[in-house]
Amino acid sequence: MNKWMKPVGSVLIAGALLVGGAGVSGMGLTSTAYADQDVQRNIVNVVGKGEISVKPDIAYLSIGVDTQADTAQSAQKANAEKIQKITDTLKNTWKIADKDIQSVSFYVQPNYTYNDKDGQKVKGYTAHHTLQVSYRDLSKIGKLLDDASNAGANNIDSISFSVENRDQYEEQVIQKAMANADLKAGTIAKAAKRQLGMVLVVSQGDVSNPVIYTAAKMEAMSAADSNSSTAVAPGEVKVSTQLSVQYELK
Repeated sequence: MNKWMKPVGSVLIAGALLVGGAGVSGMGLTSTAYADQDVQRNIVNVVGKGEISVKPDIAYLSIGVDTQADTAQSAQKANAEKIQKITDTLKNTWKIADKDIQSVSFYVQPNYTYNDKDGQKVKGYTAHHTLQVSYRDLSKIGKLLDDASNAGANNIDSISFSVENRDQYEEQVIQKAMANADLKAGTIAKAAKRQLGMVLVVSQGDVSNPVIYTAAKMEAMSAADSNSSTAVAPGEVKVSTQLSVQYELK
């Protein structure tokens, strides 16, 4: 949690009260009274939100292969050959580095049929393997997906667009979030016929991921001409954050 604060003090008043004159049988009865923490009545807490729209500079492509066969071994072998062909295309034709190609899902599972006479029976197997590919030339994504399909990919799930360097936008969204918090707190103070004082505490979102990037969806449009490549529209992504701010009220 990114946080800085000015300590807010509390007031403690303790008093002793003697009951029944000098005491009863030599024993004094005492009572302690605590004052309210008045300073806590003079604060206002708001959440400021900041968001900007930016052009993405990286795409994460989900490219997979599903292969069916009579046995688990044959399904896995055929699937591995297709994945290898796709990987070779990505590396050799598209010059994508090893670090930008990652296996994210793999399994081999039986396929079942059912009828009243025989019940449930295994009828073949399906092998599944999905790669996540990071690619930065967004203008060529459609052609890349076409080449992956020609190489054997039959499960292209989605595309997420983002920005690779989040720090370059963090200052902007923080400033917008703080301005939003100032506006909210000032409006509340005015409605309460009070004056807004200094900032006491500020905390920003979640330290592990203070800025949120909203993934865009792939828009693959069917082409009337079979020679046309898949069209993908990157659009814009939202970069946002929020601040919890505590102000003094005068």
